[in-house]
Amino acid sequence: MNTTLAIAAVLLNQTTAKGLPYVPQPGDTLIKMEVDGRGPLVIKLFPKEAPKTVEQVLGLVRQGFYDGQRFFRVDRTPRPYLARFGDPQSKSLAMDHPNMGNGGSGRRVPFEDSGRKNVIGAVGLSHPPDDKDGGDSQFYIVLGPAKFLDGDYTVFGQVVSGLDLLNQINRGDRVSSIKVTSE
Repeated sequence: MNTTLAIAAVLLNQTTAKGLPYVPQPGDTLIKMEVDGRGPLVIKLFPKEAPKTVEQVLGLVRQGFYDGQRFFRVDRTPRPYLARFGDPQSKSLAMDHPNMGNGGSGRRVPFEDSGRKNVIGAVGLSHPPDDKDGGDSQFYIVLGPAKFLDGDYTVFGQVVSGLDLLNQINRGDRVSSIKVTSE
């Protein structure tokens, strides 16, 4: 019985993320990313599980920090893996510039173990390879199962609407805006 309920919950979550409109629940914190030429991605944030990370991202969203930035990394081979976003240099630098992926807001965010997994659509805070406490403004969206990232990166959100758009996102795609839509 518990297995059946768990499978039904997973299927319901996937169906909602793939196209049916997500209905915000009381207390949900949502942000909406408008990806030029693709459509909107709605991300549910986990402020209870990752309070410092969510506070940092929400602050940057409210400042318009992310508006006009581009996805600077999209890994699909050898299998779907992730799309990375949040380097302010992506507004003006070429995608193959050696500094791409090194920019941020200048504010470090310590690692928070949210207990969330790197499932498809999970949103996690990027950090330098040897510095779990070095997260800042960059984050990734998981395109395919990435269990090997669990416990090493703060998962602070989940795509709840527009998951089907992830398969269309390419390196260089611009996000015209990110807005808080529910708190």
